[in-house]
Amino acid sequence: MTKKNFKWSNLYLLLVFVVLYAPIMYLIFYSFNEGGTMTSFTGFTWDNYAAVFEDTRLMGIVLDTFLVALLASLLATVIGTFGAIGIYYVKNRKMRNTFLSMNNILLVSPDVIIGASFLILFTFIGFRLGFTSVLLSHVAFSIPIVVLMVLPKLQEMNPTMLKAAQDLGATNLQVLTKIVLPAITPGILAGYFMAFTYSLDDFAVTFFVTGNGFSTLAVEIYSRARQGVSLEINALSTLMFLFALILVIGYYFIQQYNMSKKHKQNGKKNAKAVTLL
Repeated sequence: MTKKNFKWSNLYLLLVFVVLYAPIMYLIFYSFNEGGTMTSFTGFTWDNYAAVFEDTRLMGIVLDTFLVALLASLLATVIGTFGAIGIYYVKNRKMRNTFLSMNNILLVSPDVIIGASFLILFTFIGFRLGFTSVLLSHVAFSIPIVVLMVLPKLQEMNPTMLKAAQDLGATNLQVLTKIVLPAITPGILAGYFMAFTYSLDDFAVTFFVTGNGFSTLAVEIYSRARQGVSLEINALSTLMFLFALILVIGYYFIQQYNMSKKHKQNGKKNAKAVTLL
C-alpha cells in the first residue's frame, strides 16, 4: 500500500513540474527559431540573441534593473537583519507578535495594493517617479522577506552563549559582531538572495511607481509583448531564466559549504571532548 502511494506521489510531482516548466521550455525552444514566429520551427539561429545585445536601450534597461535589484536587496538585507534582531529581543510577547503580524501582512498583501499605495504616497508628497521611487518601493517590500529569513536563525541560537559572553565582559557590539551575526549568516544570505530575486522580477509594484524615462525589465517585456510576439523577448527571457538558475545553484553550494563547515567544527569539538575524557 505504501509503495503504491509512493508511486502516485512521484507521478503527481512529475505532473506539477511538467506544468511549471513546459511553458518555459517552449519559450526557450522558440528563442532559437529562425522563422520569427512561435507557430512553426523553421530553423536554428542565434540571431534573436544577437538582437538582444545589439539593442542598446534594452541593455540599458537590463543594467538599471540589476542596479535596482542589487541596491534594494542590499539595503533591505541590512534593515531587515537589524529589524529581525530588534523583534527577537522584544521581551513583551504581545508586542513581539504584533510586530510579526505586521511583517507577515506585508508578505501576503497583493502587489497591486502595495504598488497603488506607494503611488498615492509619492504623488501626495510630490515625489518624482523614477529610479529612486522604484528603489524605495523595492526596499520596502523586500524587508519583510529578509526578516522572515533571519528570525528562524536567531531562534536557533543558544542563549547561554550570549549570557556567557556578557559575563566574560563582552560589550553589546562584540556580542553582535562575534556571536550573533556569524550565527545568523545563512539566514542573512538567504534573505539577500530572496530579496534580489523578488526585486529582479517584480512587475506589479514597479508598474505603479516607475516614471517616464525609467523602466525595468519586467515592465519593458510587458510593454513589448503587448505590441506582438517577438522572439527577442524569448531570447531575453531565456537569458534571465539561466541567470536565475545560476543564482539558485550558487546559493545551493553556499548552503552545502556552510553545512560542511558546521559539521567539521562539530567534529573537532567532539574530538576535543573525547581527548579530554
